[in-house]
Amino acid sequence: MEFRTILQQNRNLLQAVPAMGAEAIIQWAKARYGVRLLVLVVQQTFGGLLNFVPHLHVMVSAGGLVDSKSRWIHRIKFNEAELMRAWRYPLIALLAEARKRNILRSSLSDEELVDMFATQYQRSWNVLVSRNSSKVYRLKHDGRYIRRPPIAQHRLTRVGNHEIEYLAKDTKTKQFVLKRYTNEEFVSIMMQHVPDRVRHAMRYFGLLSPRSKAQLWAAIFVLLNQQQRPHPLRSSWRWLRLKTFGIDPLKDSLGRPMHWAGRRAPVKAA
Repeated sequence: MEFRTILQQNRNLLQAVPAMGAEAIIQWAKARYGVRLLVLVVQQTFGGLLNFVPHLHVMVSAGGLVDSKSRWIHRIKFNEAELMRAWRYPLIALLAEARKRNILRSSLSDEELVDMFATQYQRSWNVLVSRNSSKVYRLKHDGRYIRRPPIAQHRLTRVGNHEIEYLAKDTKTKQFVLKRYTNEEFVSIMMQHVPDRVRHAMRYFGLLSPRSKAQLWAAIFVLLNQQQRPHPLRSSWRWLRLKTFGIDPLKDSLGRPMHWAGRRAPVKAA
């Protein structure tokens, strides 16, 4: 969509998108069914061709809590058209407000931005509601975007001193195409998909927010007639990489242990 370039140039606004997406669903469910939902959001910025395609993977409970009656509704029907309108308005309103305050960076003129907002508000956006599936499947499918890089190592067909070749996935044709970039171009492409420091890749809203969990978590398990499991011990990222890929990330190609040397200041893309 036309907003991709604007969000790419205004990463501070990009960070607000997950909360807005979750709030759109939360408010829709409250108005439509009078329920509160469990909402988990994973933001992804890359497409199969490593292009900048920001979008959200949102996991939502199939039912919700009715506060006024202290009961749980097990099935609600999500309407794509209504959710699309609930999502379209706040995003355009955010960009319009940033333009009004003169803090929106864009190569478009003020008049062109106003025309774009008006046009985008009239067209239909893509909101896909997938079928119900198990929590384990959804977490494995969407959760992988949190840790994995935009491109798998096995797709790198050649890494030279000046050039890199890799197999990119064209989502339109469902085929792999060979792409070639200079090392500098490839690093520049990858940089735009690196999350800003201290930004969480997975965020929790609704009944999954920390405050709601502290106040209502025990009651929700009672209403669902489920036993709350003890929280598992946190696994280190090193152990997870070793378990998943069979490679110790803290050993170099010669099998020697690597040591922390320090952190370099980030360099902004030109």
